[in-house]
Amino acid sequence: MPARILVAEDDVKQAELIRRYLEREGHLTVVVHDGRAAIDEARRRRPDLLVLDVMMPKVDGLDVCRVLRADGGDNAGVPIIMLTARSTEDDLLLGLDLGADDYLTKPYNPRELVARVRTVLRRTRIRGEGEVYRVGGLEIDPARHEVRLTGELVEVTPAEFKILACLAASPGRAFSRQQLLEHAFGFDHYVFDRTIDVHVMNLRKKFGGSTYLKTVYGVGYKLTDKVVSDAS
Repeated sequence: MPARILVAEDDVKQAELIRRYLEREGHLTVVVHDGRAAIDEARRRRPDLLVLDVMMPKVDGLDVCRVLRADGGDNAGVPIIMLTARSTEDDLLLGLDLGADDYLTKPYNPRELVARVRTVLRRTRIRGEGEVYRVGGLEIDPARHEVRLTGELVEVTPAEFKILACLAASPGRAFSRQQLLEHAFGFDHYVFDRTIDVHVMNLRKKFGGSTYLKTVYGVGYKLTDKVVSDAS
């Protein structure tokens, strides 16, 4: 199904190449060349997906992601694929921690980007049709993209939401970190165990130190219907 895609890339030739490939897929593609314009355009009309270069003038891609997630409302859940010349693990983890849905390191094949766009859009649309999951005092609502703890709304990033939704769909089942990455993100590159650990740590902080997220030592994590300490 065609989507409205916002491309934020300061390299004009690269941006036009991305536009051509996405338009061949039938997507309505809007291109901007700096971070400030990306924020303004996303606020003017929410895109179905944002392709976001990290190194941009005025406002860099990481700050664009941070601002849009902090906006709340519709833009808090916009799927984001980040493009970057940086390839260190810490850079990738920072992008994911800010709420990126996928990450491509330059140079890349435009056909791979189109495939990533297709996967993220499909995953997002399926998620929006899901049922409400309830595990103990946690409630995960895919259609509303909301998480509640004992009735109180908890603000989570898209990445955190995907991990919770994956765990909540099979409460009590232990998922390895690799399984969570594959189920929640569909990554086939840049897979690090630390990625999931960072998101779980942040979720535990947001849940106030007591959570239904349980560590399964030597395996990964699971959701239980009983409160466990954040060290468990």
